[in-house]
Amino acid sequence: MSTYFSKIIKAGARQREFNFRQLAAGAEMRYHVDVNDDKGNRLIFKLVKESDGSWKTAEPAGLPDWIYGVETDLGRSIDEHLAA
Repeated sequence: MSTYFSKIIKAGARQREFNFRQLAAGAEMRYHVDVNDDKGNRLIFKLVKESDGSWKTAEPAGLPDWIYGVETDLGRSIDEHLAA
């Protein structure tokens, strides 16, 4: 199974390509994620698997609201990739 994959997800009224890369972080599950914003700037953030099994962004602030709005979809994409 590859540690890199991409998924197109609707976020902020647009279809966006999210790129995922698994990070080596010991027992903690972490993914590096990047996506372009509306101006073509690359947004980079990390997703961390919480103890309850949900995925959350590791950055506390500064990302557009549409990223926080698709956290569940991003986490589901990772879980589907891991199950494949």
